[in-house]
Amino acid sequence: METKEFTSSYYFEDMSACPCRSAFDNVRYPWESLERKERILKYERDLRGNIHPSVIMSGNIKIGKNTVISPYSVIQGPVVIGEGCEIRSGALIRPRTVIGDKVVVGHNSEVKNSIIFNEVKIASNVFVGDSVLGRGARLGSGTILGNRRFDQGMVTVKIGEKRVTTELEKFGCIIGDYSRLGANCTVSPGTLIGKHAWIMSSVVNGFIPSDSMVKIKTEMQIVPKERIYLSRTDSKGNV
Repeated sequence: METKEFTSSYYFEDMSACPCRSAFDNVRYPWESLERKERILKYERDLRGNIHPSVIMSGNIKIGKNTVISPYSVIQGPVVIGEGCEIRSGALIRPRTVIGDKVVVGHNSEVKNSIIFNEVKIASNVFVGDSVLGRGARLGSGTILGNRRFDQGMVTVKIGEKRVTTELEKFGCIIGDYSRLGANCTVSPGTLIGKHAWIMSSVVNGFIPSDSMVKIKTEMQIVPKERIYLSRTDSKGNV
């Protein structure tokens, strides 16, 4: 039997907040839901929100009522976006993404092949790749959820001494309900973050337990330097 930290219930308390709950039925590990959500993405195009004329859409897309899609956003189906969401200007929603209700996707942010529970807030200039975000999770501006290993091998996850392969070449992270990541966090592929965890601006990987806080302490140093006048161009005259 797996330890509780490998189960979906460790990360998600309220599965009614999941926009594709059936994708989690009988899964052994929570990341398996990313592959099992395909049946949810089989539908006819249904656009009920307030969509600005400049928005670019392709493929099958389902948008719930009272959702606002702001100017110059791009949505590449198949994609499901729930009710009462706000997709801000310049956002890119890539294929196989399922977004719940009352979700905010910030300016210039990108979401790809992910499951986003209700009430998630994604700030500006964020990348969410192949990840699952629990209810009410928060991602600060500039946060990157990396989804591919440097050596392009299969992504693995590790809790304690146990390492499990996901059998996925691309997998970002699991973020539990109401966890919060500060601005400019970088999360390595295969990271598992429990419920109600707070992560200050930092690089994180591995397993972060529920109800914990991650702090990276750094010391700012101010030292004398030689004064140099920077040139507007390089040695060949290029700007």
